[in-house]
Amino acid sequence: PTPDVIAVMGSKIASRATMEEAGVPVLAVAELGEDTDPHEAGLAIGYPLVVKASSGGGGKGMRIVGDPGNLTDAIAGASREALASFGDATVYLEHYVEHGRHIEVQIFGDRHGNVVHLYERECSIQRRFQKVIEEAPAPGLDDDVRVRLWDAAVGAGRAVRYEGAGTVEFIVAPDGSFSFLEMNTRLQVEHPVTEMTTGLDLVRMQIEIASGCVVGPQDDLPQPEGHAIEARLYAEVPGDGFVPSTGSLHRFTLPHGVRVDAGVDTGSVVTHHYDPMLAKVIAHAPTRDEAARTLSRALSRAVIHGIETNRELLVSILDDDGFRAGPLDTGYLEREIDRLITASTRPSRDVRLDAGIAALAGQAENRLQAPVLASIPSGWRNVPSQPQTVTFIHGDETIAAQYSMGREPSVTVDGEPLAISHVYRIAPDVVDLVVDRVRVWFDVHRVGADVYVDSVRGSSSFTRKERFTTSQDRAEPGAMVARTPGNVVAVPVVLGDLVEAGDTVMIIEAMKMEQAIRAPLGGRVVAIHYAVGQQVEAGSVLAEIEGEDSSDG
Repeated sequence: PTPDVIAVMGSKIASRATMEEAGVPVLAVAELGEDTDPHEAGLAIGYPLVVKASSGGGGKGMRIVGDPGNLTDAIAGASREALASFGDATVYLEHYVEHGRHIEVQIFGDRHGNVVHLYERECSIQRRFQKVIEEAPAPGLDDDVRVRLWDAAVGAGRAVRYEGAGTVEFIVAPDGSFSFLEMNTRLQVEHPVTEMTTGLDLVRMQIEIASGCVVGPQDDLPQPEGHAIEARLYAEVPGDGFVPSTGSLHRFTLPHGVRVDAGVDTGSVVTHHYDPMLAKVIAHAPTRDEAARTLSRALSRAVIHGIETNRELLVSILDDDGFRAGPLDTGYLEREIDRLITASTRPSRDVRLDAGIAALAGQAENRLQAPVLASIPSGWRNVPSQPQTVTFIHGDETIAAQYSMGREPSVTVDGEPLAISHVYRIAPDVVDLVVDRVRVWFDVHRVGADVYVDSVRGSSSFTRKERFTTSQDRAEPGAMVARTPGNVVAVPVVLGDLVEAGDTVMIIEAMKMEQAIRAPLGGRVVAIHYAVGQQVEAGSVLAEIEGEDSSDG
């Protein structure tokens, strides 16, 4: 597109005005000028509403407000995030459509005035207003609504004499009415689902149009075939408010049979300076159900070591009956997140089996590195001896694995014996045995004290616990620790303040997303170790609270 079009459509305020003039349906909005009373503007629009960054994108700089009392904080937070992400703190208010679907249309325009569409994509599965799963075509969409969306998107492109690849995004209400949200003057992250269903190379088309080629006509473009679903693999912890995860990727592989567009590989270092997306994984199949199964299977078999990701949550969504039934709205993930995370959590029995496998592989490594008598079983004595014990940390759990090596190893984890009936191989990197009457091959990978176990039953990661604790292992209950590196953007408390459990004590920005650091207990703020503008490292103690019951000695 031309610079003028990019400038107009890059501003949500200006693009909305342009679309309204062109007859494209739009939502009620209010700009927040110096003389604007935001509370009066909010009441005029009606609640719920959403605070949006004018130059925003990618879900950043947005806050949904259902209670007028929360509007001031929402505007402040959205403005900070918008400034950090886009260099522009301008925000505005927009009516929020409850239970709406986020559907976008891919368009192409050329310098000869032609504009065509390449059908729609469903983008309603979102967290923090950022897309997680996209698909084409949109499931369960009324054909009349579908055609009207295509026509509106083409009309939007013609209104600005659009050139190149663009995406027109709409919010579709439950009654089938829809409104313009924004236009992205580029290829979207999710463009592969359109490529998979149409067979077209959108990057090639973009280059050809820039070279002066003619696009279309519409009737000559291929009809979509089958169904494609894309999952965004993020470095984040869904169970901890989607806080970003950082570190080194010790291993990163995905199976064949799906398309993988990745920005990382084994050995890559993931930092807090960039968006947490590691890769997008796309499956294409004749039906939506087949595409979901293929994508779920591929993600389940991925090997990802070193950082936490949303992989298990993606699999849980793809396997969810609600997702399979479709269609869904933008509130699906927020409503169902607790249930989906619970469903994605591996059974305790499987995790403990993996801990036992890690212990067996560890003893094989120990024997391999033994300076003398390496062939003697681990822990061997010439009198009856006690089993060897290895303690692992898994999330918030401590797991004790005991083993004794005989003709067949005996393994007990947290007091429960593993049903091992035959061993084919125990090596530092492989354990091949029969457990619960099924032969299973386990891959084991160690990096320092961290151990990763992968099999067809799933994946687990552990940290081997040292025998003797250090002062760092005994964190004070009122200490708030940074979960990821970041920058302090707000400290809404001062020394001596009384806070309740759950109150925000500090706000950190990492990967262009804000994280609220909340009080773990009620009490008095007795220490604040960082100020606004300072950088913090993961593991840093940010602030401390003295419990209400601890001040009287």
